[in-house]
Amino acid sequence: MIDAVARGDEAAVRALLHPYLHWTDATGATVRGRRNVLVLLAGRSAIGAPVACELRDGQVYRWREGV
Repeated sequence: MIDAVARGDEAAVRALLHPYLHWTDATGATVRGRRNVLVLLAGRSAIGAPVACELRDGQVYRWREGV
């Protein structure tokens, strides 16, 4: 996941994200839904390792970024 974002590989990132994803950033703000998270990630060149991550059906369902 982290490598796919760094490479800018949107197709790979999309495949890794569950459609009903919950993404919480380091400030505590939560974005829901794969489409909304892809918009959020489009403005980034990198993401850090999560402090918590939950998978469903082999895809990231919850991601909580560390500080």
